[in-house]
Amino acid sequence: MPNLRQTDRSAVTSTPPGPPQAAVAHFSTLSMFETDCFDVNDATRRAAVDFVLLDVRSPELFAAGHLPGAVNLPHGRIVERNLSRYPDDTVFVVYCAGPHCNGADKAALRLAHLGRPVKKMIGGVTGWLDEGFELETGTDDGGLEGVPGAGG
Repeated sequence: MPNLRQTDRSAVTSTPPGPPQAAVAHFSTLSMFETDCFDVNDATRRAAVDFVLLDVRSPELFAAGHLPGAVNLPHGRIVERNLSRYPDDTVFVVYCAGPHCNGADKAALRLAHLGRPVKKMIGGVTGWLDEGFELETGTDDGGLEGVPGAGG
């Protein structure tokens, strides 16, 4: 058991944790806006996909390797015109390269501004591979043919 003397404050505890009630509120909110690689893989594997999986990276990175069933729509191309084929209540799950990339955050914000339900898959491609899951290669424009920079 580590020695937990009060005088030995680490960078971890120099700012004390919030009260448990605040933690409940915080983590409950996170789960409303985030999902993880395991849950996305499980839904895909069981054919229980009730969301559109958006890879928001470039078409080149998408073609080199993406999650099975994903549609490529770079975050800068998320506009109402490119979403018009999806009903307004479609849930979008966005991902990018990984924790070092904020493309999924940018995409989630754009979708939210458009009034679309959205979750971010934490971990991105890096997390997916870390879990031991496989990528697909090739292109899929998700029906966005003719939209410059939208994939395929």
